[in-house]
Amino acid sequence: MNSEEKIRNAFENKDWQEIKVTDSWQIFKIMAEFVDGFEKLAKIGPCVSIFGSARTKENNVYYKMAEDIARLLTERGYGVISGGGPGIMEAANKGAYQAGGKSVGLNIELPFEQFHNKYIDRDKLLEFDYFFVRKVMFMKYSQGFIVLPGGFGTLDEMFEALTLIQTGKIARFPIVLVGTSYWKGLIDWVKETMLLKEHNINEEDLNLFRLVDTAEDAAEHIFRFYDKYVLKPNF
Repeated sequence: MNSEEKIRNAFENKDWQEIKVTDSWQIFKIMAEFVDGFEKLAKIGPCVSIFGSARTKENNVYYKMAEDIARLLTERGYGVISGGGPGIMEAANKGAYQAGGKSVGLNIELPFEQFHNKYIDRDKLLEFDYFFVRKVMFMKYSQGFIVLPGGFGTLDEMFEALTLIQTGKIARFPIVLVGTSYWKGLIDWVKETMLLKEHNINEEDLNLFRLVDTAEDAAEHIFRFYDKYVLKPNF
């Protein structure tokens, strides 16, 4: 088997150990993740992504709230996308699954704390090595983001969406932050320092997200945003 055949065989079978990992050959692995994601999610229909910490326990108020939000969304015909792991992600998939809705998980392979939860539809579980590929899937196939308390990863996903909408790189969609007590310090800093003191954003940028405290208000903001459209789930 020559080198070209070896590479083709490894690419088709996703056997990356057969390819010497260099910056250039890594493109094939990245491309495979994009292709797999696009093929599985292309016909997924209207979905809302729910974000939050992988460390949130089942007895936490935000875990239950994520379940309730997912249930409300599925009752209106939306699917639910999560990061596929434990914590808030599990709660989101659990709420959708138990309500009979479609439950999607975009899992990321990490050396700690991340494993896919049992509430994801078997045909809608995707595994990623690259955060940036995974984020493209969230942006491309979500009709809205609902963001519950989380860590750096949650903030990364939220600010990526805000940046892309602010700069016109993607069409606007609703972004909902859940939990005033959790987000207040960050939002106050955005208003007082980023906007008023340093003038690094415009005042209208504050309208790119909505802050709520209940599952009902979170889901209702999504529904109101799309009242003017006819969304027909196509699972």
